[in-house]
Amino acid sequence: MSHVRRFALLGAATVFAVAGAHAQEKVLREGQVTQEALIDALAPAGAASAAEGGDAPGLRTRSFRPAARPAGAVAGTAAASARPARASILVTFVTNSTDLTAGAKSALDVLAAAMKSEKLARVNFIIEGHADPRGGDELNMKLSQARADSVRAYLTATHGLPAERVKAVGKGSSALMNPGDPAAPENRRVTIVAQPG
Repeated sequence: MSHVRRFALLGAATVFAVAGAHAQEKVLREGQVTQEALIDALAPAGAASAAEGGDAPGLRTRSFRPAARPAGAVAGTAAASARPARASILVTFVTNSTDLTAGAKSALDVLAAAMKSEKLARVNFIIEGHADPRGGDELNMKLSQARADSVRAYLTATHGLPAERVKAVGKGSSALMNPGDPAAPENRRVTIVAQPG
């Protein structure tokens, strides 16, 4: 097998592995966002077990919640444990804008309460904005960054979260959750990534 063909096959396998990791995440729609599910998804593994009286530090003893941990994290694989805790929320905006809808604000109110909880008090967060691929790479990158900034501004201004705990990053359409359907709503989402402080 030629080196070029091996490289192409390896590249394709990597793309499918990354797409598979995103496909394993569940996107919480605005009506599904609960404080408990978000805390469970975003709490550092040690914090969850210590708070629940677990036997071993760092061991998660609670059952899987329909939030955001990939299946590998539940199984405890080394690759999954290196990945930070995350939760994806379908946050909606007014068409072609960064204005949050009323439903999005309600979901973010729940997220803010979770971020202020005792289990997440020492956690910093990255708000990732994601877009579908329909608008072109440059436009999608700008729109996803602006929407991530909008979510960050809402969390800090409305709920008083310290700005240094919340960073906003636009991902454009680089991490599609549903590559088979580019227009799928889960491709236009906000992902909250926990960064223990």
